[in-house]
Amino acid sequence: MKQVAPFLVLLGVAIAAIFVSPAASFDPATVLGEDGTSPKYTYSSGDIAWMLVSCAFVFLMTPALAFFYGGMVGRKNVLSTMIKSTVSAGIVSVLWIVVQFSLCFGDSIGGFIGDPRTFLFFTGVMEGPPWSLASSIPLPLFAFFQLMFAIITPGLVVGAVAERIRFSSYTLFIVLFGVLVYAPLAHMAWHPEGLMFKWGVLDFAGGTVVHISAGMAALAGALVLKPRKQKIVSSPANIPYVLIGTGLLWFGWFGFNAGSAVGASSLAVYAFATTNTAAAAAGLSWMFLDVIRGKKPSVLGFCIGAVVGLVAITPAAGFVGVPQALFIGFIAAIVSNLVAEFLKRKTKLDDPLDVFACHGIGGITGMLMTGVFGSKVVNGAVLDGQFLIQLKGMALAVGFSFAASFIIFKVINLILPMRVTQAEEDEGLDASQHDEKYVQGTLLVHNNGTVEEKTVVH
Repeated sequence: MKQVAPFLVLLGVAIAAIFVSPAASFDPATVLGEDGTSPKYTYSSGDIAWMLVSCAFVFLMTPALAFFYGGMVGRKNVLSTMIKSTVSAGIVSVLWIVVQFSLCFGDSIGGFIGDPRTFLFFTGVMEGPPWSLASSIPLPLFAFFQLMFAIITPGLVVGAVAERIRFSSYTLFIVLFGVLVYAPLAHMAWHPEGLMFKWGVLDFAGGTVVHISAGMAALAGALVLKPRKQKIVSSPANIPYVLIGTGLLWFGWFGFNAGSAVGASSLAVYAFATTNTAAAAAGLSWMFLDVIRGKKPSVLGFCIGAVVGLVAITPAAGFVGVPQALFIGFIAAIVSNLVAEFLKRKTKLDDPLDVFACHGIGGITGMLMTGVFGSKVVNGAVLDGQFLIQLKGMALAVGFSFAASFIIFKVINLILPMRVTQAEEDEGLDASQHDEKYVQGTLLVHNNGTVEEKTVVH
């Protein structure tokens, strides 16, 4: 029955949508001027084109993340790890239409969260006026661009609870996290009436909303679920997967950051340049720090470092210059690397893919460095005393996202036990949770003078 519950909920939402849809349908008359032919709102075709491309770029990051994570876990948990990131695209896309967009960008309730009635079931979005901070593109385009951020954020948490969490429990986490953690943070940071926005906190593309929230949720999840029974990390299942995932994440991040300029502008060019620079510097920094420690330069080291650089530049991308982006990437990789090593060697925390160290610490580092290196020459939104403002916003984001996520994991654990059994963990989650197995390849078997091809699965 527990496995059927999510389907019944989805069925109920779909039925409700039938009755709501007439009020949310597209009416061409509402987007035309008084003459009935010319557009009521004036948009930029160049901005629309760039933002459509950016939407696609950012969506690509979710399957890219699945490859990135899936390649690093053990072979018997590849598919279960990949689907937990990817299924977010389905769950959050539905949740976004129903209520999450309203919670993020609806009429402000105390600067903390949006009124769920504002865009309930996307009412008024298709024909509505443009968003106040994105006046050159239609409102639905802005809404779907923001959706892509909401999709990938809970997917990031997967790496901290990999190889031991039930699929059904994680799907419930995606819903509750999206409503109770992501939506308030997005509203506070990006809505003109949001609490952090009014403070002057700068988060260009999601260092606070995406990475700090995911990193702190990862820490909470690892604490609640406790370590794997055998905390001996197996060899990565497929390092080429990690390399492919990194390349696609790097590619998609151009839409993530440059797209957050919300138009084809010089600011987008700045964000594009700083994004690439920080990723390159961080990849090299992580890899060579490992070499200094006596390790050999590794594919994993460069890939993880590059992602940390992308995380750290996210809040700063449209506020700092290119030379400063190089420094941000370089330092963020060192800080995250040291934290990851400390947690593995000195604590009992079991965060298999270092989500807290890479996204939580990387996001915090980037957010604070935005306050240090933010330039009014690049973006007039930078204020005097920006560092202290960033510090205040960081403290709120860290405290809120950790506390709320910890409570969410605890509550879910009471409703649906989150840990798989020892037998299921030993068997691997691919088989025990999905009745599927990761196909590694084929093996030639010699049998009485003949050669047979045998499929090898894990």
